[in-house]
Amino acid sequence: MKIELYSPLSIHEIGKRANQEDFLWPDLLEETTAENRLYILCDGMGGYEHGEVASKTVCLTIPHVLRRSMNFNSEDLTDDDLLDCLERAYQELDKAAIDNSRKLGTTIALLYIGRKGITALHMGDSRIYHIRPNVGILYQSRDHSLASELFQAGEITYEEMLNYPKKNIVTRAMMPGKDNRMHPDIIHITDIQTGDYFYMCSDGMLEQMNNAQILSIFSSNYTDAYKCKQLTDETKVNQDNHSAWIIHVSNVLMEDGDNTNNNEELTSRCNILHILPSSKCEEDDVKIVPESKNSLFDKIVNLIK
Repeated sequence: MKIELYSPLSIHEIGKRANQEDFLWPDLLEETTAENRLYILCDGMGGYEHGEVASKTVCLTIPHVLRRSMNFNSEDLTDDDLLDCLERAYQELDKAAIDNSRKLGTTIALLYIGRKGITALHMGDSRIYHIRPNVGILYQSRDHSLASELFQAGEITYEEMLNYPKKNIVTRAMMPGKDNRMHPDIIHITDIQTGDYFYMCSDGMLEQMNNAQILSIFSSNYTDAYKCKQLTDETKVNQDNHSAWIIHVSNVLMEDGDNTNNNEELTSRCNILHILPSSKCEEDDVKIVPESKNSLFDKIVNLIK
């Protein structure tokens, strides 16, 4: 499968904060072209000092490691390759924590466009969307947040999750320390069509924007530059730092063997759309495999202690 892209666009706004804790790869100093295959978005955790150090460290370490081992713009990366990069990023966070007396933490959302499809990796509440204009949202990454975990455990309703007072508390993120080696969700997407969008965003982009608004913007007939402006205008009063990648598929050329690739977004629990209540069923009809309450409690305590 050969996936061709229009020139990707990014948003990188400070909001009402005093400093920018979001970081993007390719960073603002590098020229982003349609040939880029790797995109990363990190959001330094607001509850931890030096969040900008953590987000920058992770965002820069992963491409640095890949550049030393392979040309990630032309070769296929495996999940093991990406996990090895995360471990190296963890090691760099360990070093950064020694130089900083306070805690570091960051979310991560990563998209890799390969010859077997697209790999989406995330940890925390920075999201990845797969959007098919005028059809719908096919994939929305599952937030690793207290509100999301409580909803999945059946402790709160979907509506309560959307308005939960502590919805910014994440339950999985990249932090230094051997005991904090949390694992990402990884999903492989092979149902990719010309015109599809992949939208990566930090939670700051979502302060006043819901999925219906996001779908409406990407389904319009406006240019990508204008859609980027719409998203920027809609979020200009947001309090938090807010960043995004807009990645638009211009063409997909199928190759021998592509029909055997598994499209995991149809079944994976990484896709929050599989456990959201639909308009055609009652909430009690949604089947959820609850997580152990002790496990959930341990995760939260480890993050906030």
